[in-house]
Amino acid sequence: MSKTVSAFALFIVLFCSCSPTRQNQKTAAIPHLKFLNEYIIPFNYPFQNTTVGGLSGIDYDPKKNEYYFISDDRSDKNPARFYTANILISNNKIDSVIFRNTIFLKDKSGNFYPNSRQDPFHTPDPEALRLDPKTNTFIWSSEGERIVNPQKTILENPAVTEASSKGNFMDTFELPSQVKMSAKEYGPRQNGVFEGLTFTDDYNSLLVSVEEPLLQDGPAAGTGDSSGICRIIKFNMATKKAVAEYAYKIDPVAHPPFRPGGFKINGIPDILSFGNNQLLVLERSFSTGNLSCTIKVYLADISGAENILNVNSLKDTTGIKIIPKKLLLNMDNLGIYIDNIEGVTFGPTLPDGKKSLLFIADNNFNPLEKTQVLLFEIE
Repeated sequence: MSKTVSAFALFIVLFCSCSPTRQNQKTAAIPHLKFLNEYIIPFNYPFQNTTVGGLSGIDYDPKKNEYYFISDDRSDKNPARFYTANILISNNKIDSVIFRNTIFLKDKSGNFYPNSRQDPFHTPDPEALRLDPKTNTFIWSSEGERIVNPQKTILENPAVTEASSKGNFMDTFELPSQVKMSAKEYGPRQNGVFEGLTFTDDYNSLLVSVEEPLLQDGPAAGTGDSSGICRIIKFNMATKKAVAEYAYKIDPVAHPPFRPGGFKINGIPDILSFGNNQLLVLERSFSTGNLSCTIKVYLADISGAENILNVNSLKDTTGIKIIPKKLLLNMDNLGIYIDNIEGVTFGPTLPDGKKSLLFIADNNFNPLEKTQVLLFEIE
């Protein structure tokens, strides 16, 4: 999901490090997220004949001390891709972000993915990326496409894809019927589908978050007390099939748009396993007339949530146990400009022995937006 200053919505990246089993943190709660530093990647930074921008997801390999950024470029400026990079941290500050390599993603035929002018039915919309250290492969998500109007109908299912370290297609996950695109009022909204990915502690399962409520699950988040229900899907990594879904209630849009009827949104741009069935869930809110986004970080617990895999509609959640959540951070309170944060990851251990957490913002290739990398300490 992208955000422009005038209308569209948003992005986030989080960066952090830990041990090789970086998501196996058996911690009951996060007492506090302490902001340390902000780093800005230059606009339209040129690297290996590509334009760096639209960075919508981030992950970290502590063994290599290497980071991975996926771009949401829909093969428009350059073919769909992700980058490897080093992030140098000293004195609790990010000194620099050094890009090392460009990995182009390939389709089943071994070709670059097409852009919407070449083939709108097979154009990717990359949003999230995670490394599986057990297999040295990557899992990445695409939001697909849903355009339904009198002039044309374009339906492309979202996707969760496994790729090699060189970007070659390896396998795809089997989607539940609820998240397949439809011309009817059923399935995902356009540009509001698979934004977040995270492995469970043992890397045997993958959790995938849907950014906005599905059409059959009720309205998108509004202002006031108008919230929405999103789904988080659990896949078995061996079978690539869904084994569970959970309901998560997002907040209302944080601020009303400048003009009545203006664009507004709140949704989930990323999730990160915190161990012991706990997740860090990012919620990103944007409305026209506000340059900055409202980014909230919640700690959620899926252990007691009901499996709704066979529930086709969530318009009535009476009796359904949804995922409980606890607010850890509202970035509105940091006193700095916050852009379109879309990704999060654990980073290296800091000199005081505490863990770090980094977020990254998608600038949408817009000179009025920033590719921010935000560094936090987990206290």
